[in-house]
Amino acid sequence: MGHWLAARRVLDLTELAEEPWVVAEPPGPCRSLVHDACEAVGFRPAVTVDGADYLTAQGFVAAGLGVSLLPELGLTQRHPGVTVHRVRGPEPVRALHAAVREGAWGQPVLGGMVEALRSAAEAAGGRGSVP
Repeated sequence: MGHWLAARRVLDLTELAEEPWVVAEPPGPCRSLVHDACEAVGFRPAVTVDGADYLTAQGFVAAGLGVSLLPELGLTQRHPGVTVHRVRGPEPVRALHAAVREGAWGQPVLGGMVEALRSAAEAAGGRGSVP
């Protein structure tokens, strides 16, 4: 039997308030982004499993140990036992930046890497812009 929200396409963040949570990132800005979004709508995620990475977290979710919010770039390999949904109200969004040594910008390999990052973000549904 699947999760009661599995058939939904888009979820309100508040619908996850009473769920056990699986996290996949160490404490830092990405995890704080999710926690801040949850607190903005009135709850703290009840973390039951602290996964080491996105694939491991998906395995814990597939095993029924909780729900998780993962970045789209972390879902390029999806576990067959999980369903993926958009979250709204608010939708946590993170910014990705590339830092480059001054004077290195004109190197072709660097431009190719930044273009690959831009393409990956757009393919994953990114809505930001890359200068």
